[in-house]
Amino acid sequence: MRRTEVLQENRKMRFEETYEGWNAGRLTQFEAARILGMCERSFRRYLLRYEAEGLEGLIDRRLEQASHRRAPVDEVMTLTEQYRTRHSGWNIKYFHGWYQRAGGSRSYTWVKKRLQEAALVPKAKKRGTHRKRRERSALPGMMIHQDGSTHEWVISQKVGLDRHHG
Repeated sequence: MRRTEVLQENRKMRFEETYEGWNAGRLTQFEAARILGMCERSFRRYLLRYEAEGLEGLIDRRLEQASHRRAPVDEVMTLTEQYRTRHSGWNIKYFHGWYQRAGGSRSYTWVKKRLQEAALVPKAKKRGTHRKRRERSALPGMMIHQDGSTHEWVISQKVGLDRHHG
């Protein structure tokens, strides 16, 4: 399940709870909208859709639509079939160069992802972190709170007591 779908399911559950609180009079529209992270106007729109269609009215229809930028299925099939039949074992960089010379217009990353999704090319192992964070060394006097207060932050030092109580 994609992140957007999970968020949508979460929104539906939270809306039901908030709707019950609003319907029982425990919450105002303003409070209910704030709980859901939206404005009052959006909450009223959700109310109308929920009362008309139930939970189905809260579904974001945009998630069901395919992107207009998405590549046609036949283009993806042609690409994977070409790699499988004629260029199996080729490095992605070389294959992408051939793909562009043959008239392909997609990016290197797009080609790499389609070949990895088709399990024709293995994903590279994750590299280690370049700079590892190390634990700070515990040195005496390190991270002293310096705010001018008279509290004894460092043992055996009385900061400012002599000046104020002299």
